[in-house]
Amino acid sequence: MILVALLLAAFVINLDTTIVNVALPALVRELHATTTQLQWVVDAYNLVFAALLLTFGSLSDRFGRKGMLMAGLAVFGAASLAGGFTTSPGQLIAARAVMGLGAAMTFPSTLSLISNVFTERRERARAIGLWGAIAGVAIALGPIVGGWLLEHFSWSSIFVAMAPVAALAIVLVLVSVPGSKSPDAAPADFPGLVLSAATMGLLVFTIIEAPDYGWASTRSVLGFAASAVLLAAFVWWEQRTSHPMLDVRLFRNMRFSAASGAVTVASFTLFGFIFLITLFFQFVKGYAPLSTGVHLLPVALSVGLGSVAGTQLAVRFGTKLIVTAGLVAMAAFYGWVAATTSATLGYGIIAVQMVLYGLGMGLTSAPATESIMGAVSRRQAGVGSAVNDTTRLLGGTLGVAVIGSVYASLYGSRLTADLPAGLPHAVTTVAHQSLGAAYAVSSRLPGAAGQAVHDAATNAFLHGLSVGCLVAGGVAAAGAILAVLFLPAQPASPPAVTPAETLGGSRRDAGEGSGDVLSGRGGRHEL
Repeated sequence: MILVALLLAAFVINLDTTIVNVALPALVRELHATTTQLQWVVDAYNLVFAALLLTFGSLSDRFGRKGMLMAGLAVFGAASLAGGFTTSPGQLIAARAVMGLGAAMTFPSTLSLISNVFTERRERARAIGLWGAIAGVAIALGPIVGGWLLEHFSWSSIFVAMAPVAALAIVLVLVSVPGSKSPDAAPADFPGLVLSAATMGLLVFTIIEAPDYGWASTRSVLGFAASAVLLAAFVWWEQRTSHPMLDVRLFRNMRFSAASGAVTVASFTLFGFIFLITLFFQFVKGYAPLSTGVHLLPVALSVGLGSVAGTQLAVRFGTKLIVTAGLVAMAAFYGWVAATTSATLGYGIIAVQMVLYGLGMGLTSAPATESIMGAVSRRQAGVGSAVNDTTRLLGGTLGVAVIGSVYASLYGSRLTADLPAGLPHAVTTVAHQSLGAAYAVSSRLPGAAGQAVHDAATNAFLHGLSVGCLVAGGVAAAGAILAVLFLPAQPASPPAVTPAETLGGSRRDAGEGSGDVLSGRGGRHEL
């Protein structure tokens, strides 16, 4: 029941990262949202979520993880419900930002509580494998759930539906999950909290805006430079304060830092994959939103299978081997897609490709997460979880921004070269806006001209898709090399647990740092 409650909380937070995307066309029709407003409906959630993860991960360690988890679910559910009753894009963007606040309060506690409840490594690996499976499946199921709701209800149902799920998770957490916090909780590191939030917020904001303004524009360069200055100030402060929110010396441990890098790479490829495949299915293949989600089921199921198997295999054969194998599988997937993609490619081949990718994603992300949580003490589990979650969000945001920029620039240049001469300027302008806009304008042109615009847009899209896949595959291949070079195969062997290391009936994981107090029913909580 403890695991079910924590997995449900993780599920609803991850589901919301992708479920809203399928509602964007409806928001244009119903709320008259502009392209910029649509972008911020999606990005306001991710921006606040990423900016405050470390803050609430640290606060949950100090003041209690169970209470923070329930409070976060309450904020998330209430904001989601309010979002369903908004009447303007500005109101919806504000609701999404508050949902991001609730997600930041909720998500680190799910993983830190798992690490404090399941203390033996094999049990913890199994539980984290299920946590990783739920996270990956929820992200992939977002378009399916959203598409089904849109086919039966209005766009507001996507937001209203989150509220009862969050309420159910609160009840399950209340009745089953033990209280947990650091037994030697120090005063909150407020300068560290402010600096971490400012660093992450500015960095994610700059990444989100860079594709529109240009990666080398003055605005982007200044944003990245200011983020680097804030990061340096954060590291400087954390090294000097007596009660740091994040012990930056953790990054000297390759089991922690190399695994964090692997999680970043995996998320980069995952969100890049969803971005590309959703465009391919909806425009080139002509699938409806629900059908698009259903066609993504192979990757959802294989991510779940790979996550559960990956953590168990990592315990047996070593994290280095399994994570490297997962990254190689993802690199192979992208190379395969880049070499074979076409408008006539059969779904059978696409499904096999998605299974390869999903297994690679599961074998990478879940064992790397288990490595991160195994490298931190149980009293720092909230911060460790927040670092893991932050790398996921950073990688995902960067993946969409980078791959989206590569795709957009190549689509525009190839379309310019392939469009027939003599077309009205208004037609070429609309066609360059997006693939969907090009298809729409082609349907209004007579005969051969319309078909020529349609074919040129399709070829330009496939060209951008192929090169975007090569970029994502190159990132995965680089991640595999780094994993081979820096990721330890196994954690150091822990010393034997002595009677002095047992506290309150709950065994302390002496090999991985000081334990935390777990208060609740049953004393010792294990699978």
